[in-house]
Amino acid sequence: MKKYMFLFMIVSLTLFLTACGAVEKVPITAETQGFWNHFFVFPMSWLLIYVAELFNGSYGLSIVLVTVFVRLCLLPLTLKQQKSTRAMQALRPEMEQLQKKYKEASKKDPKKQQEMQQELFALYKSNGVNPMAGCLPMFVQLPVLMAFYFAIMRTEQIALHNFLWFDLGNPDPFYLLPLVAGMTTFIQVKMTSAQLNDQMKMIIYIMPIMIIVAGVTLPAALSLYWVVGNVFMIIQTYFLVTKFEQQTVQVSKT
Repeated sequence: MKKYMFLFMIVSLTLFLTACGAVEKVPITAETQGFWNHFFVFPMSWLLIYVAELFNGSYGLSIVLVTVFVRLCLLPLTLKQQKSTRAMQALRPEMEQLQKKYKEASKKDPKKQQEMQQELFALYKSNGVNPMAGCLPMFVQLPVLMAFYFAIMRTEQIALHNFLWFDLGNPDPFYLLPLVAGMTTFIQVKMTSAQLNDQMKMIIYIMPIMIIVAGVTLPAALSLYWVVGNVFMIIQTYFLVTKFEQQTVQVSKT
């Protein structure tokens, strides 16, 4: 499952960063054709405009509030994903024993590989664990986050407004937002790095670099979105992961 989580994060980030060039000059409206545009991107764009109008046309504040709102709506899925991850972590010692038991034999004998898989599934079943349960919430979140991302890019009103010291439609002239976005991305991924194996830990450094490079060239509205989303995820991760790990250590000591 960790392999799929790694691929999910890489694919998601790549889609976010590479697709923007294709949609940046295509504004989204109620008349825009296509299932994706009509039912995903436009509602997000409408929500951004509606919230901005509630706060005297502040599109920067709208991005902040809608980002928090979207993340809160996705929180139940995140909780389900974390529950599945914790269950898999609890079974890790037994899974490693099975893998060690069949390590040499399974390489040469397909039947042994099948036996190992059967024992693994029996282990999952006896403990009430679904190894794919943590993947489904991630794939449900992806369309929502992508729609919000594209809505920010394609809502014309956003590019015409300022927020704090920067123009939402142009890159931050002081590069402060991209750097903060990269730093918060690093912190957020680092906090969950215990769930990654050694090969996958390269994402801790790859993701922040990609975010900084993109933030330097893309509109500041996106960097603002990344910063707010990252801060939310850092707080969420602290309470869902860090606190859980601390409690686990305390229980094991007693």
